Amino acid sequence: MRESTISEVTAEQVTARSGYRWLVLSVIVVVYMLAAADRANIGIALPYIQKEFGASNSQAGLLVSAFFLFYSLGQIPAGFVLSRFGSRLVAPVSVALTSGVTLLIGTVGSFGLLKVYRSALGLAEAALPLAMLSTINRWFPSAEKGLATGAFLSAAKMGAVIAPPVGAALILLDGWRTMFIAFAIPGFLMALVWWWLVPNDPRASKRVNDAEAQHIEGQVTVDAGPQRTHKDFGALDRALRYQTVAPLATSRSVFASWNIWGCGLGYLLMTGVVNVLLAWLPKYLGEVKQFELMQVGFVASLPFVGGVLGNIVGGWFSDKILDRRRKPTMMISAVATCLMMVALVYAPNGLLPVSLLLLGTGFLLNIGYSSFSVYSMGLTTRKTYPLAASLVNSAGQAGGAMAPLITGMLLDSYSWTAVFIFLGVCSLGALAFVLSINEPAAASVTAPR
Repeated sequence: MRESTISEVTAEQVTARSGYRWLVLSVIVVVYMLAAADRANIGIALPYIQKEFGASNSQAGLLVSAFFLFYSLGQIPAGFVLSRFGSRLVAPVSVALTSGVTLLIGTVGSFGLLKVYRSALGLAEAALPLAMLSTINRWFPSAEKGLATGAFLSAAKMGAVIAPPVGAALILLDGWRTMFIAFAIPGFLMALVWWWLVPNDPRASKRVNDAEAQHIEGQVTVDAGPQRTHKDFGALDRALRYQTVAPLATSRSVFASWNIWGCGLGYLLMTGVVNVLLAWLPKYLGEVKQFELMQVGFVASLPFVGGVLGNIVGGWFSDKILDRRRKPTMMISAVATCLMMVALVYAPNGLLPVSLLLLGTGFLLNIGYSSFSVYSMGLTTRKTYPLAASLVNSAGQAGGAMAPLITGMLLDSYSWTAVFIFLGVCSLGALAFVLSINEPAAASVTAPR
């Protein structure tokens, strides 16, 4: 029999472990994919909305930013609500509200009311990513959190993959209003699925056996030695300031942590880049590259196809190869994104080269994108993580609100070259913030927290 970190287990006991957490992750992925599609479909509809209501680029940018502004403002209150009521109630309510507001967008008759509904959509969806991250934190052991979070964030990219081509087809079929109504329907069903299948904690589910619950809690870890040891990366660890830190066990300590704020500010700038691509790329492809609507629909989805791969590969890489270090993948994404923005300035007009460039941009941008969300898991307890996640996500969505608006203003006054330079500067700013924070070392024995 081999020794374990806390208790001895046999190979038969490990084999008997249920795997219900992976079904939970599947529900998370499907729900967040649908929610992300509800926010992403504005990009393919934007030229038609501008034409119908006579809106300028700056007004269109404000419409896009309205969602992210109220999404950002809702994050911290949502964190407190989540701590009070738990994800089993908060997540399905948020999904149902998101679908309801999306349905209303399809009935709008004025540009002013459209801005109101987009703002309401941000508030409705604000609690959803926090509920999902809190669920991942409770349902996965430390060694799997990076991969699980990468899969969760890849769902947002899947939604952005679905929205342009499906949205374009629906617009051609019956106009942009029908697109919003059609996108709203699946969310109501998935709200019921979440309530039925995903309790707050693993031990609250009859589908989770004791072996899996212990694995999630870190009480059973099969290992070749009596204690888990950290890989030594030498100079890299010194550059990362890799060190054991005391968990942030109170709300006050979370608010006072520069590590949390530095991560949030880096996320702010990187989310700004993602949201500009999400909202404005179809217009760029149509006006600058002169692609047809269905070509725009498929090519605009490619950065998010790359993003799905980048999130999953990046999560696996930070978990397994980097031994749960999160900063390196954040740094890779920041530097690579800056280089890709420069490449987009000089992008050729052909369908194939533009497609490959956007696919690569999405992959590289998202290698470290999930690490911004996973990072605070290594700093907090399970009780304080929702608050830390809400601070990081609130900062990120503030960037998501500002960048599309600034893009619209740049387009009215300058050109797409100015936009890509702006996004390159954002990615370098993110790198500076990431360099300023510490890399927390995981405890040698992962105990329930």
